[in-house]
Amino acid sequence: MFQLSSKRPRPDWLRAVLLGGMLSVPAAAWSQPAGPVWIDGVTEPHRDITMAFPVFGVITERHFEEGDAVRAGEVLVELDKGLEQLEVNRRQHVADLARLELDRVKALAEKQTISVSQAEVDQREAEYLIAQAEVDLAKEALRRCIMTSPIDGQVVEFFKEVGEAFEERDEVVRVVDTRRCHLVANLDESLARSLKVGQSVELEVAGGSGHLAFEGRLDYVSPVVDPASGLLRVKVLFENPDLRVRPGVLGRLRLP
Repeated sequence: MFQLSSKRPRPDWLRAVLLGGMLSVPAAAWSQPAGPVWIDGVTEPHRDITMAFPVFGVITERHFEEGDAVRAGEVLVELDKGLEQLEVNRRQHVADLARLELDRVKALAEKQTISVSQAEVDQREAEYLIAQAEVDLAKEALRRCIMTSPIDGQVVEFFKEVGEAFEERDEVVRVVDTRRCHLVANLDESLARSLKVGQSVELEVAGGSGHLAFEGRLDYVSPVVDPASGLLRVKVLFENPDLRVRPGVLGRLRLP
């Protein structure tokens, strides 16, 4: 029969367990390793916009090709807008006639050659304002047949060709601005506690045969943690004026 020797000292951890206590672990054991910490991420364009028309129609003109540079406000695509233009013209004629009638009634009221009541003047003025509002509505319908770029950037892809019909909200064209980029990374919430929006961050991004170094600015720290991964999303904005970085490549950010 085996017998435990009472002379052999028990280890500290075993004594603590037997006594129902808990081991005291130094705080440093739970801290992050000393020195810089690098977090992997992926680059994205600063602006990435896929546009659609709010109406259905047929594309009649395309003013750019994929890869072309565009300026904000330049026309990208136009729909068949013949009916909309005719409606603008018709509404404008109605508004012009309403204006002439209003001016005529006002002139008669001022000369007092014919009895014209104030109520009649008010009615003619209301008719003119309504006609002018209908002109504005017709012009808005015409404007919706023309798609302009909301940003300075490059055309990445056309989803519809000239002559192709489409439904309302169908994707038509994608425009991106790659002169500024984001490095998007997911990191442990404990690492993000010391981060503040606006602070400088060192980056390395894949490019050519090696890595390109940048200094960026912390642009976004997610206010919530992803419950599935336990990670928190951050974005670092950096300048890319010479387009050395093609968004989509991998990179990493250095935590202080």
